[in-house]
Formats: sequence, C-alpha cells, structure tokens
Amino acid sequence: MCRWLAYSGTPLLLDTILYRPAHSLIDQSLHSKLGVETTNGDGFGVGWYSDDNPTPALLRDVGPAWNNRNLREMADHVRSHLFFAHIRASTGTAVQQSNCHPFRHGRWMFMHNGAIADFHLMRRDLTLLVDPALYPHIEGTTDSEVMFHLALTFGLDADPPAAVARMAGVVERVGHEHGVELPLQMTLAITDGERVWAFRYSSARASRSLFYSSRVDTLRRLHPDVAFLRDIGEETRLIVSEPLGDLPGAWHEVPESSYGVVQSGADELFPFAPVAP
Repeated sequence: MCRWLAYSGTPLLLDTILYRPAHSLIDQSLHSKLGVETTNGDGFGVGWYSDDNPTPALLRDVGPAWNNRNLREMADHVRSHLFFAHIRASTGTAVQQSNCHPFRHGRWMFMHNGAIADFHLMRRDLTLLVDPALYPHIEGTTDSEVMFHLALTFGLDADPPAAVARMAGVVERVGHEHGVELPLQMTLAITDGERVWAFRYSSARASRSLFYSSRVDTLRRLHPDVAFLRDIGEETRLIVSEPLGDLPGAWHEVPESSYGVVQSGADELFPFAPVAP
C-alpha cells in the first residue's frame, strides 16, 4: 500500500513537514510502522498550491523519496499553505510516473492509500463508467486514478462527500458482480485548494490507518515549550497515514467509516457510507 500526508494552515516550507519530523514521510518511506509494507519506494509525489494559480503544482517521480535530490532541493525553497505528499508501494500496477500520486484535474488533487481488490477483473467496467469527457485525462493504470475520475464523474465539484460515496458504491457493486467479496480498501484525501476532505473506509470495515492532528491551541497548552507550535496559526491541521512523532496528545485516529473536512472555521467529522447506485 502507501503512506501520505495532507497539510493545511500557516504557509510553511515543505521541508518543515516533509523532512524535519522524527517520523517524517521520508522516514516512513523506509521505516513505516503502521503500513502493510515497511518500505514505500515505488515512487513519490508532492502537490501544492500558490497564491498565483488555482491549479496545484505537482512533482512526481518513480524513484524512492528517501534519496531524491530534486525533492530535497525543492522542499527547502517551496512554501505553501496547503500541500499533499505521497509515497507509493505498488499493489500490482506499473512503477511509472503517471501512476504516482497525487493526481490532479483542474483545481482538484487526489491521493489514496489502499486498493480495489482484483482490480484487473473490474477495470473495464469501472473505466466505462467514467464521463467520456474525463476519460482522456486518465494517464496511468492505477485503480486510484480511476477512483478519482469516477468521483469527478459523480459530481466532485458540487458535493465531494456525495461524489466519493457514489464512487465507493459503484466499486462495491461492480466488485460483487465479479464475485469479489470485499472490493474496496481506501484512505483518501481530496482538496480543491481551500478545503481538504479525508475519508477512511473499507468493505471489510478494517481500514488502513489514518490520523489527524489536535487543535493548535490545545497543543500549545499541553506543550508550551515547543517552538514550532508558536509559529503556526490556530487553523493549522495535518492528516496523516501514521503519526509524524510521539508528542503526547498530538494525534487522534480517524474513526472507521468516517470522513473529515479541514476548512476555515471549525473542522468537522462525519460518518461515511457508500451510496449504492
């Protein structure tokens, strides 16, 4: 599977989150503690937004994140208020740049940890459900990219949770039609550059790990001596496949079959269930 993180809040150099934490995403690329695989070296990707362009920038490569000089160089110079970062462990599809996350369409970014079980049996049926106008934008061969384009097809622009629920419902229906008992495993993040939606769900109700950070004001009270917490705003939030460190009180597990919204004002957490088509 994979590991990922989403950051939203005070503009920071990417290095601050990507490299500096004790159990950073770079460390997880070699030493994942909660993933299916310890090593996640089948490519990586980073996406971020700037004030000058509503479309996110992407840097993706097929090599491992731990020794990529371009990633190391960029992280020291790019500052953003919102970025996605992903390290990949392939579930069977090719190790190629077009299969690296995050995926992008217009202002949207999408990244995923998990799999559609027996995707090779369902690929044709699922792909044919993608809006014909969106189909040419599928560049790679992953189940994740098909999931993204199904969500776009089902109205991601208008209602992201509803679109993801319809996507998950279609995947489960098509999977059952092909005799796959437990078709879907997903922790995924989607953003439009302003809000971040993060989902944790699996057909088996035993989803991959996903955590969110505590409120900054709470962490300041718990850890008044931590300098980093004095430099970030109240609405700063991280969502991660596994905690970036062991600071007491910093991390909370996203409940099974739920999704959260990181946004201006109060963040929210809701139950999630696929919607049968």
